Amino acid sequence: MLKLQAEPLDLMFQALSDPSRRAMVERLAQAPASVSQLAQPLDMSLPAVVQHLQVLEASGLITTEK
Repeated sequence: MLKLQAEPLDLMFQALSDPSRRAMVERLAQAPASVSQLAQPLDMSLPAVVQHLQVLEASGLITTEK
């Protein structure tokens, strides 16, 4: 039972281990934002931002809409 509870928590900690992803979560905690808005203050390409968002979504920390 403990292992089943640890897996989602492990995913969350892994997702939050990256400073860029933490910055995205902080920004999204204020209000919804587009990928372009999230990428603006970061020094990375849009595809890289999308990959980070996929990690955050897989961890259950965010949801995305198209």
